[in-house]
Amino acid sequence: MLLDRIFSQVLARADQGARILVISCAALMVVVVSAQVVMRYVFNGSFDWADEVSRLAFVWTIFLAIPLGIRDGTHVGIELLVERFPPKLRRISGRAMSLLAAGMMLVVFYTSVLVAQLTWSERLGAIDVTSSIFFFPIIAGALHSALHLAHMGVFPVESGK
Repeated sequence: MLLDRIFSQVLARADQGARILVISCAALMVVVVSAQVVMRYVFNGSFDWADEVSRLAFVWTIFLAIPLGIRDGTHVGIELLVERFPPKLRRISGRAMSLLAAGMMLVVFYTSVLVAQLTWSERLGAIDVTSSIFFFPIIAGALHSALHLAHMGVFPVESGK
């Protein structure tokens, strides 16, 4: 189906971008924290900005990785009841839950945009950027997650594929 192929290609590109950003942010976090440890214990000093930058890198890493976990099905799921359903009901409930979760992620996306707008004028202490920068990965991750969940709900992967 053409729409499924287009949707899959868009998601593949978004996944590739998210993967690169997650790796970059995780590497940045390791470098900054390691440099801060060396500065504190070897040179008895520190970088003023290290705490905020490492916290930002951590937030970006976590929220941009969430859609990749959704895509791979690696998030925790409780299937005690669902595994007892007949296969057809299991597929229907899976699609319904994916669409419901996609809707919930759109609510998170929308709310995060509103909060980012409200906090735009607030600045971080050590680095002169808006505090809304903490909401950017939530916004991107929620939208990316919603797209994956919508794709799973509309175009489910059959177990035989």
